[in-house]
Amino acid sequence: MNPLIAGSLGSDKPRLKMSEKLDFKKSLDSYKAKHGEFRILDVPPMNYLMCDGHGDPNSSPMYAETLSALYPVAYKLKFASKQELDRDYAVPPLEGLWWAEDMTSFTTDRDKSKWDWTMMLFVPDWIGQEHFDAAVKKVGTKTPPSRLSDVRLESLAEGRCVQTLHIGSFDSEAPLLARMHEEFIPNHGFKMNGKHHEIYFSDFRKVAPEQLRTLLRQPVSPTTI
Repeated sequence: MNPLIAGSLGSDKPRLKMSEKLDFKKSLDSYKAKHGEFRILDVPPMNYLMCDGHGDPNSSPMYAETLSALYPVAYKLKFASKQELDRDYAVPPLEGLWWAEDMTSFTTDRDKSKWDWTMMLFVPDWIGQEHFDAAVKKVGTKTPPSRLSDVRLESLAEGRCVQTLHIGSFDSEAPLLARMHEEFIPNHGFKMNGKHHEIYFSDFRKVAPEQLRTLLRQPVSPTTI
């Protein structure tokens, strides 16, 4: 199938009516991708809850501890937004930045022990640092998650990106990533610039591996001649 090239030059901020529950998977242009097509778009700066780690997510205790810290904060922010600001939204899908010294770890080698990562949950721009601080404090009042102090609120500015939708298991991403990195990106006058980004539209605990839907994104910059 021929790649689809599309520009997204406007604001990525969704329109919201008070008391309407917003689903960012449907409202944000940066969450749009099609299976079998590569898309070029400009992603605006976006705010996230972030927590860093290293190693194989399937076996590293750090990975599970990271998610156990991120989600309680995300839900405290969601409830505070609804109750205090009259702005309700569904907690967005889990996202991750992935990188390694040798990027073949993601394509041909798939050596997960060498992976570094930052797991993330999108936060709407009407949520500020004071809301984040209050949410962390509330989460920590009972039995705080072990990595609660490692969670931060930070803006990510990726700019021009190439992305596509992968359907299938995580381990079957390699051929598609190889096409993106080694063919599509250089053939369209770009080079990789930034960390590999994944957005998980499916819950792997409930969805069969062959039906998982994952957005694969790579920030890029023009090739210098």
